[in-house]
Amino acid sequence: MATSEVLLIEPVEGLGSEGDQVKVKAGFARNFLLPTKKAIPVTRANRKQIEALKVRRAQREAQNLADAKAQAAKLAETQIGIAVKTGEAGRMFGAVTSIHIHEKLSEAGYDIDRKKIHLAQPIKELGQHVFTVKVHAEVEVEMKIDVVSENPIVEPEEGAGEEADDSSDKE
Repeated sequence: MATSEVLLIEPVEGLGSEGDQVKVKAGFARNFLLPTKKAIPVTRANRKQIEALKVRRAQREAQNLADAKAQAAKLAETQIGIAVKTGEAGRMFGAVTSIHIHEKLSEAGYDIDRKKIHLAQPIKELGQHVFTVKVHAEVEVEMKIDVVSENPIVEPEEGAGEEADDSSDKE
């Protein structure tokens, strides 16, 4: 099979990022990459462009990492709470998942992909729980969430049930 060496001008899913020099099948380069201006053929004249693209890519990645660290610092300070419906003795109906957490973070003004929120397992108990948010490939933040009941918790009275049984025996 004939291959062609091309320089990617923009990221291509499953192939590489900006500034990467990759070998692809000649037809893929000729029919897709070159006409859509996603890549250029590697020649001596284009070698200078390779260096310029690599420098630009390094600057962009450094900026993305700095932005991610700043966002991580803000997220670490953020407290979120979720009110859930509960039954007797504070037992939750359902569970709190990453979807619920994503909604709360969106309400707080954070634009985070739902798939970047990692829970070990869905939260099925009231109280404070810890989860992680992967802001960047190199930056993760541990956050805490308070799960509280939206209605007052009423403990079942054990003595009341026994008294009702005693009164039925007397009759």
